[in-house]
Amino acid sequence: MIRKGQDRLKNIIPGASGAGGSGGPSAIVIAVILAVLVLGWLATGLYRVQPGQQGVVLTFGEWTNKESLAGEGLHWHLPWPIEEAITPNVEEVRQIEIGFRGSGSGKRDVVEEALMLTGDQNIIDIQFTVQWRIRNAGEYLFNIRNPDDTIKIAAESSMREIIGRTDIQPALTEAKEQIASDARDLLQSILDDYVSGIEITQISMEDVQPPSQVEDAFEEVQRARQDLDRLRNEADAYRNKVIPEARGQAQRMIQEAEAYKERLVNEAEGEANRFLSVFEAYKENPEVTRRRMYLETIQNIYTGTDKIILDDNVGGTVPYLPLDQLRNRQSQ
Repeated sequence: MIRKGQDRLKNIIPGASGAGGSGGPSAIVIAVILAVLVLGWLATGLYRVQPGQQGVVLTFGEWTNKESLAGEGLHWHLPWPIEEAITPNVEEVRQIEIGFRGSGSGKRDVVEEALMLTGDQNIIDIQFTVQWRIRNAGEYLFNIRNPDDTIKIAAESSMREIIGRTDIQPALTEAKEQIASDARDLLQSILDDYVSGIEITQISMEDVQPPSQVEDAFEEVQRARQDLDRLRNEADAYRNKVIPEARGQAQRMIQEAEAYKERLVNEAEGEANRFLSVFEAYKENPEVTRRRMYLETIQNIYTGTDKIILDDNVGGTVPYLPLDQLRNRQSQ
């Protein structure tokens, strides 16, 4: 092959045969051409990794730079057909729609994906999107087949599992964000088990509602729950009003009872002390004490009566009949 190549070059290049047929200049030209060809072949191994890309090097079709993927910049690998480089974009965020397709007026529901069974044996219609990007280009290229289908199936399975542990009422109202977060974590765990090199950035709940066949019944239940919440709030407001008032009244009654107790105790102690003082005086002079007590008792008895008692020795008084009182008594 080399000899045939030399013969062709001699025919193409003037004077390539040289003087006397020595072949010296011909050999130099051939060496230069071969060197240029080799350098050109080696230069085909140069490749550039753009921002947001990762470089995966294949040696005879096998991924060989598993430990260190090529980052941004200029790199070199053995020229084709020995090695080749693939540089997929790892910063692009891709999106998968589950339960629907399209948007706006062209939106189309996919019922077989959207209908799911809740933890309390109800059916719910869920439409959501999965946003993802490539985390490891080599794993993404060689560890999974049909990444979009794989992510879609795993995402639908994860959402069904989370919904199967959730009652329908929280799923329709306050638990949407928690459901999306739990589904994302579960989906990421599944893809990590596959060593897929994929990162799930977000799961967004686009539409969560009861199936259209029973939507009216669910709305009726929702209105009943709203009435229940309203009545509960009214009851709580009434309780918050009545309980403080009752506590205030109870505290007032306790304070009054404490004051009454203190008053009775003080009065009892005063009576006891007075009795003891009288008793001490009585022990010192019983006759005088008995007479004073008798006079005080008689004074207390006759203070409130309308009778006047006169001594027989008192003169200058004129007795009369209370005629006006007698007349009033007869008229009655």
